[in-house]
Amino acid sequence: MALRLRTVTGVLALLIAGGAYAQAQKYDLLLKGGHVIDPKNKLSAVRDVAIAGGRIALVAEKIDPSEAFKSVDVSGLYVTPGLVDIHVHVYTGTGEPHSYAGDNSVYPDGFTFRVGVTTVADAGGAGWRNFSDFKERVIDRSRTRVLSFLNIVGHGMRGGRYEQNLQDMEAKPAAEMALSHKDLIVGIKTAHYAGPDWTPVENAVKAGTIANIPVMVDFGSNKPERPISVLLTEKLRPGDIYTHVYSGLRDEQLESGAINPALIEGRKRGVIFDVGHGGGSFLWRVAVPLVKSGFLPDSISTDLHIGSMNTGMKDMLNVMDKFLAMGMKLDDVILRSTWNPAREIKREELGHLSPGALADIAVLRLQKGNFGFIDMYGARMNGSQKLLCELTLRDGKIVYDLNGIARPDWTTLPKDYRATGDPRWDAYAPRGRRPRPAGRTTR
Repeated sequence: MALRLRTVTGVLALLIAGGAYAQAQKYDLLLKGGHVIDPKNKLSAVRDVAIAGGRIALVAEKIDPSEAFKSVDVSGLYVTPGLVDIHVHVYTGTGEPHSYAGDNSVYPDGFTFRVGVTTVADAGGAGWRNFSDFKERVIDRSRTRVLSFLNIVGHGMRGGRYEQNLQDMEAKPAAEMALSHKDLIVGIKTAHYAGPDWTPVENAVKAGTIANIPVMVDFGSNKPERPISVLLTEKLRPGDIYTHVYSGLRDEQLESGAINPALIEGRKRGVIFDVGHGGGSFLWRVAVPLVKSGFLPDSISTDLHIGSMNTGMKDMLNVMDKFLAMGMKLDDVILRSTWNPAREIKREELGHLSPGALADIAVLRLQKGNFGFIDMYGARMNGSQKLLCELTLRDGKIVYDLNGIARPDWTTLPKDYRATGDPRWDAYAPRGRRPRPAGRTTR
């Protein structure tokens, strides 16, 4: 009996000591020795990043690992804010064929964290009539932060018979839905319209004005009755977003190969230009001369859907790689994939690593070698750099770890080992686990 009492007392003492040790530490997770690129704060240097309570606690040259419950060595890697992709299609699960409110879209979690993306904005899959279904079916069930550009078409992006119906493009109900979901709806989308009328754009702008949010325009078919010059210099407001800027499908480039002056005038007006690569909206013969002339995108986005991910686009990092191949500096690519898009959708709590900010983080490796990147028609450009995501954090917890850099080697663990993560830093750790002392979980 005395032996059993001593054993129980000893176990209790260890648990109490472990708990006190964990409580005494300032930080839940520490990323050590990575090259931090944080464009909002004009930082590009080797720094340590400490996280506590799901937020950035400190970014400094040296942070003592003993102050953190868990420490991960990320030296030789780039540490950036979680990537923000403002043009995706993730309203799926309805079973509707050939629809971006159905089978053409993808569930976000399978395509985001593995490439460092922590926030996406669905670009018009849902309108005011079916937004509630989108919210319940996808937004509320995703680990990825899913926001939305609400389609000006009440039924959303469900194909021609819906998207060409001018009667279903009502500003008032769209604005009312946006105002009732300010936390989720970040803009109004108009897309794919094939007629000569300005109604889709004008009503989208009306809705955006009422709700005080930007409009994103996929300008649909090229029509002489509604030229891009009028769109960019008269119809759109400062802060509205023109996506698919390097498609070449709507006179973004003149026959001479030069940039259409309307784009320059639109930028002076304050119109935002977004990549929106997709399966049919990015050409080397358009992008290369425009980028060479200095017309860089304000934001880099994918237009992710079932077609684009298996053709020229691939994923967010692949689109970023293309701009590296065209000569853009890595810091500028990160700016256009984090802080710029966050500002464009008025979510300035995202896209940076300021103390107090949500700890959404991508840890990236820049590989050197011989790589090929293709456009919407399958033309290849060679490149010598390629980004790879090693680690992704969402709200301060690891949601993706490609090579197990946050994990202990199995040979160092007890022969009957179980889960090695802890809820303080591992998004997939079993809930209710008692924290272990930091030394046992530090790589």
